[in-house]
Amino acid sequence: MKKTLLCSALLGSTLLSYSVGVHANWSLDLAVTNNYLFNGVSQTDKKPAFQPGLLWEAGNGFYAGFWGSNVDFGEGTKVEFDGYVGYYHQFNDVGLDVGLSQYTYHGRGHSSDLNFREVHLILNRNPYELSLWYSNDYFGFGGGHLVVKIARSFVLSPGWTLQAGLDRSHSFDKDSYDWEGKSGFFHAELVLSTDLAGFILSAGLHTTTLKERWGDDALVLSVSRAF
Repeated sequence: MKKTLLCSALLGSTLLSYSVGVHANWSLDLAVTNNYLFNGVSQTDKKPAFQPGLLWEAGNGFYAGFWGSNVDFGEGTKVEFDGYVGYYHQFNDVGLDVGLSQYTYHGRGHSSDLNFREVHLILNRNPYELSLWYSNDYFGFGGGHLVVKIARSFVLSPGWTLQAGLDRSHSFDKDSYDWEGKSGFFHAELVLSTDLAGFILSAGLHTTTLKERWGDDALVLSVSRAF
């Protein structure tokens, strides 16, 4: 059942593309990073990652896509492959983004036990952004899980942007999923980015309130290009 969203996203994008005709738009994004962080926690055991993504936009606010990355959880799970659908609308100076994502994991036979769905709600009023992500079965462990993030962007000079962000990951059921015995943790980031000849270069400093190795302070460098 969990993997049906991937098929639904692709089918939905195909059907919608017929209805909107030339207004539909596809884009491919390729990225490499020295460390794949998910809410401040390394998904690659602090190793590099290659991350391709395919995005379809209908031209009327609806979008769908797929995204992938190598991962390393230490028990044979090697690949993450996600599908998502959503809708974006601009209300004067406030942007609203709502969507549903399906995370899937691949490797050994039990890797798919980590699969989970997540809904998101993002409000943007430049230069501020408020984001919420909720799953009722976080990484397949059951129990509700919420991530809340507030971020602010600063334009330092033409072509250079600094984003400061703070988020809280919170588990509503510690018996199903906990963070080092606690219900949650904080993650803070400072990310500097620029566009160089079509390549997006970024360098980010990340820290968490976690004490174990997965939440260590990290310098994340990445480069991406959209086609």
